[in-house]
Amino acid sequence: MDIHTEQQITALIEADAWMMNLLRVVQNLKLPDWWICAGFVRSKIWDTLHNYEARTPLADIDVIYFDPSCLDEEMEKRIEQKLFAIRPDIPWSVKNQARMHEVNNLPPYKSATDGIANFPETVTALGVKLEGDKLILTAPHGVDDVLQMHVRPIPRFNASSDLKAIYERRMMNKNWKAIWPKVDV
Repeated sequence: MDIHTEQQITALIEADAWMMNLLRVVQNLKLPDWWICAGFVRSKIWDTLHNYEARTPLADIDVIYFDPSCLDEEMEKRIEQKLFAIRPDIPWSVKNQARMHEVNNLPPYKSATDGIANFPETVTALGVKLEGDKLILTAPHGVDDVLQMHVRPIPRFNASSDLKAIYERRMMNKNWKAIWPKVDV
């Protein structure tokens, strides 16, 4: 199947009952400025572009939100426990983007989307959420790279040798080409 636009990406996800169920589960928690992001979106696109019938297993389901009023990592763990109680079969990972800028020593993020914009590679800087029944996609660096299966660092990670080293380590550890042979890293 070919995918060329953001609308086709959202249609692909809307047609996936498993993904929509997980989106509804997270939506029901009413987290501030929440998204399910990264591999949840990227892997669906790449599996489709590779004509895989089975879903590639995900190491985790990344749920992010933005709440500068509570930077306690324990709150993230409590949210994960709520999600595990509802769907214990899912490897949930919850992170408040109001504190995640510290991981790579960056200036504070202004929103969850700003956090997504600072994920190391363009193909991972993707998120989806539900607003009512409407699926919303955010792609701060666009969707061309993920659709062309071209992996590259976001500009910020390309401009700094320290951040470029983080990106390069991630690429070695992820080994995406072994999973999706058409991917160009």
